[in-house]
Amino acid sequence: MAYCTTVHVSIMLARALTSSSPRDSDFPSGRVDLIRIGNTLDSNMVTTEIVNQFIAWADNDINADISVLYQTPVAKTINYEAALYGDIDLQYNPYIVLENIGPFSVGDEIILTDGTHEETHVIAAIDGNVIETEDAITYPFSASDTRVLRISYPFPLTQCSARITSGNIYDKYFAAQSDPNVSEYGKFLRKQARQDIDNILNGRTVLHGAVRIGRRFFNPNLMAQYPLAGVNQGGAMDIDDLG
Repeated sequence: MAYCTTVHVSIMLARALTSSSPRDSDFPSGRVDLIRIGNTLDSNMVTTEIVNQFIAWADNDINADISVLYQTPVAKTINYEAALYGDIDLQYNPYIVLENIGPFSVGDEIILTDGTHEETHVIAAIDGNVIETEDAITYPFSASDTRVLRISYPFPLTQCSARITSGNIYDKYFAAQSDPNVSEYGKFLRKQARQDIDNILNGRTVLHGAVRIGRRFFNPNLMAQYPLAGVNQGGAMDIDDLG
């Protein structure tokens, strides 16, 4: 599984590589969802296969950078649990209803389980305390014994992957056709991702749940930071400062 999803990339590229007007085929009833105008990736320009490939490349870059400190690829962990507030009825209530929405957000991957049946979904929309998933829920879960678990990669890997992916896609479809051939938005997204990776390498950010690479007779959790240039040369340095 990739560090981010196509939902994260779509949010990151909103109003950048999007469709500016609704298609008739998307609204056969004639009703237009104004929120989608300018916030939906143009399917003729950016296909799902292209987005997934760019996500894979971004994850490879991240794994290569942090492999000096952590075992890669990093595994997911469960970092929040909530109880289902209303029964999921496939005909009348096909949504996840919680008493408190908590830290759930669009793009999060969640697990529905009652101890016997289990389903994994990605959050597509949140309205109050009601969660709508990208794909349909296929089992009628009961509120009495169902848990809703949020499963994710350690922070900030998801936003790093989404920023690198979005920046590269933006350069591919926009900057390549502009003069000069420079995308400030793509550069800004990659700079943010590099800052997060620098924080991981320098020890300012710890990937909770990830397996540290240890040394013989040495506890890696006691190491304050990872000096890229060595302490004798002025301490830790960021990637952009090395030369």
